[in-house]
Amino acid sequence: MFLDAPGQTCVRRREFFKVVGGAVTFGALDAAAQQPKVPTVGVLVRGAPGWQQFWHLFPEALRDLGYIEGKNIRFEFRSDQGEISRLPELATELVRLKVDVIVSWFTPAATAAKQATREIPIVMAAAGSPVETGLVESLARPGGNVTGTAGAGAELSAKGIELIRDMVPSAHRITALANAPDPFSKAFLKQIQLAGEASGTAINPILIRNAKELEAAFPAMERERPDAVIVQPSLPTKRAAELALRYRIPATSITRQFVSEGGLMSYYAAEADMYRRVAVFVDKVLKGAKPADLPVEQPTKFELVINLKTAKALGLTIPPSLLVRADEVIE
Repeated sequence: MFLDAPGQTCVRRREFFKVVGGAVTFGALDAAAQQPKVPTVGVLVRGAPGWQQFWHLFPEALRDLGYIEGKNIRFEFRSDQGEISRLPELATELVRLKVDVIVSWFTPAATAAKQATREIPIVMAAAGSPVETGLVESLARPGGNVTGTAGAGAELSAKGIELIRDMVPSAHRITALANAPDPFSKAFLKQIQLAGEASGTAINPILIRNAKELEAAFPAMERERPDAVIVQPSLPTKRAAELALRYRIPATSITRQFVSEGGLMSYYAAEADMYRRVAVFVDKVLKGAKPADLPVEQPTKFELVINLKTAKALGLTIPPSLLVRADEVIE
């Protein structure tokens, strides 16, 4: 067929392969166009103790739902690495990357994400008091582009007063260390103050703005020594636990990590259940659900952990009734 006319063999052959080649090219482009888009999940975390546990449990829960990284899901992970002021910049970076959903761990990260975008869906993980901090309109009807799980942190911190009084019945003066740059600090202090008034306990709030102020807070307590300290979880809890032990002050917080770091006691929401639910929210959003239509969930399972080694170092005898209530005792 290439020999119809003299001198046209090469031309027609080139035209033939050009047509065939074009068909192959268009076929490849068509096949590429038919490939499903791999959704990208932006993950923004406050670099506070406990984020590693979240980052371990959350992707694991997504795998249980069928999401395999590199196959049908991608992650863009960002941490402020302990510098809370970096969160707005990191949130803006995720927005520029046009991720499909942002998962935020802790209230400051959720706040930064919401300030960065009103369009990209945001799923909160362990955000304290999301209504009071303005993240959602209500738990039942979040409105806007934010939903997820609330950490119940303020209420749990207030519960800490009851547990301290159970452990040390003579405790009537408690210091609350609050993380000033964290929007959750207001709700944190409010619930503790209310619990203090209800139980006849004097609460002394101290706002901590940086690591230097945390270091200075404990020596300052010696002038008016408190019976115990409650530490907001977005502070450097490991250092707070070390300082509390050095100055022989019983200390509690609302993360499991705090007790492992040497804190006396912690009452917290069970993390595995909470982060599993975060994965369910992400799954629903990626399948088309709107955050405004997904009610915010609160934790329903809580755990009490007591560090007996720290109690002995402080010269405390834990009442048997409290030990029986504990889900875990560290010896």
